[in-house]
Amino acid sequence: MSDEDDLDDFEPDLDDLEKEDDEKETEEWEDDRKEEEDISEKWIPTPLTEDMMKEGLSLLCKTGNGLAHAYVKLEVKERDLTDIYLLRSYIHLRYVDISENHLTDLSPLNYLTHLLWLKADGNQLRSAQLNELPYLQIASFAYNQITDTEGISHPRLGSLDLKGNLIHTAQNMLKKVEGLENLSNLTTLHLRDNQIETLSGFSGDMKSLQYLNLRGNMVADLQELAKLRDLPKLRALVLLDNPCTDETDYRQKALVQMARLERLDKDFYEEEERAEADGIRRRMKEEQPQEAVPKHDSGGDQPSVQQQRARPWPQDLRRFPVGGHHIYSPHPEAEDAFSCSSPGNSSQPTAQVLGGVPGQPCGWA
Repeated sequence: MSDEDDLDDFEPDLDDLEKEDDEKETEEWEDDRKEEEDISEKWIPTPLTEDMMKEGLSLLCKTGNGLAHAYVKLEVKERDLTDIYLLRSYIHLRYVDISENHLTDLSPLNYLTHLLWLKADGNQLRSAQLNELPYLQIASFAYNQITDTEGISHPRLGSLDLKGNLIHTAQNMLKKVEGLENLSNLTTLHLRDNQIETLSGFSGDMKSLQYLNLRGNMVADLQELAKLRDLPKLRALVLLDNPCTDETDYRQKALVQMARLERLDKDFYEEEERAEADGIRRRMKEEQPQEAVPKHDSGGDQPSVQQQRARPWPQDLRRFPVGGHHIYSPHPEAEDAFSCSSPGNSSQPTAQVLGGVPGQPCGWA
């Protein structure tokens, strides 16, 4: 059984992560965070020990090569851990829960190249950066102190939870939503309860993203939603508790910006809402001013660049072989006017006339 197939048999699945009671969870984590801040100076260094490993290991499975067996699941949450260096030796682990500790460094996880599922909520992490883990599909770093999204580059990652951190996208700060562009398999992204103001940083390369939770951030302008149009599969968006939700006709304006959106916050769009938004988009397009056709300085009307490109090239178009390449010109006088030479040992021709700069390379076809 492969690492990817094995994930289907593991009980804590994606649905469990999405169906949490958000309101209750937020209150509990906020209370815990305040308590931890009060006693943070009293923490005693507590490394992960072999005895803790024996208590937390479970789920005996075949190793990747099928020649041996190893425990692949570890749960060591709420142990006041400050160090997980020991995990470097447990390379067969696939499911790891190290939540609700005092961890600031996850680098030992870089050795767990078979890791499929990771939960590191409620620690003191300032970054979620790890080496690329080739099989990691579900990762949760909720309620830490993470300030950016850089260094999250796991190619099979399908669900990422970063809610309750300190991610900030103010233009005058370096903290922003970036570094997620290559997560082409990411379907679910939780960025709730951060300080996000702008939606810059999302990329069309995130071609699998379907669900984006931005609840409890600081997005004030609904025009920011235009930056999400390049996400081809985005169908569900949560914007509750952002300033932009106070705008009049908030739901309608959001749908005008994102025609493919199916659900906003907790409600699906009705056909009537969708038809009205389509009508608004059509009217907006009709009201856009037409671009003026540029005129030549001599006073005669000249076609636009687009019109020139749309015209068929003259029948006397000539092709000139130069140095293994070809140069094309639509000008009737090109045969006489276009001349190239190769000074010295240069392999590239240089333009002599026809708008070229002497000594500069010609354009290649």
